[in-house]
Amino acid sequence: MSVTLLVPTLDEERALPALADAFAKLDPQPLEILLVDGGSTDATRDIARAAGWRVLEEERGRALQINRGVEEAAGDTICVVHADTLPPPDMVHVIEETLANEAIALASFTPVIRGADKTRWGTTLHNWAKTWYAPLITRPHLFFRGVRLLFGDHAMFFRRKDFLTIGGCTPGDAVMEEADLCVKFARLGRVKMVPRRVYTSDRRIAAWGPLKANWIYFKVGILWAFGLRHRMAEHYPDIR
Repeated sequence: MSVTLLVPTLDEERALPALADAFAKLDPQPLEILLVDGGSTDATRDIARAAGWRVLEEERGRALQINRGVEEAAGDTICVVHADTLPPPDMVHVIEETLANEAIALASFTPVIRGADKTRWGTTLHNWAKTWYAPLITRPHLFFRGVRLLFGDHAMFFRRKDFLTIGGCTPGDAVMEEADLCVKFARLGRVKMVPRRVYTSDRRIAAWGPLKANWIYFKVGILWAFGLRHRMAEHYPDIR
């Protein structure tokens, strides 16, 4: 397999140096690292170019940025990595080994939420539980087929040809585009979260507090479940 690591960004100059350092330590290395920027006004694109990544510019919107990145990717396998998520050194091997199973259409790592001085085990546990209860509540017919809902901080990965077959992300989605992908990919095969950790920044929890953060995550999920897409972004402000 050839793996493209796809990083959709907007004003991520604070997070990118740590990600660039983590990517430099991957063994084996991916075929390419592709950053798709949504109009950053800081040094995001400069940091990526200095690290040797390929950089594209696209209209703001994570769904649009992911769609563009997959279209332009050189790899036949794509992993979408958020700028504030740090992978394990064997990330590429895990992706290749997992997708060697043709029954798996979409997979992800298991996220652990942590900051500079603490790990947010409560939110980490909620994130894990949400992959089960969200489809059980909102798409029970898919849940009983084994489908789990994965999210952006999971570092989701899939075959490029399958992504194009299902039509990619819904273009207007600014939030919860990953959940839609899970529903679409379920037509092609299993959706699986592998027991291998990635570490994601707790910057939203640090800004909002644990209770408010988990309430926001829950509320946005409910809006998605009931088709109120136009209201999701207003309840999920950017934190950088």
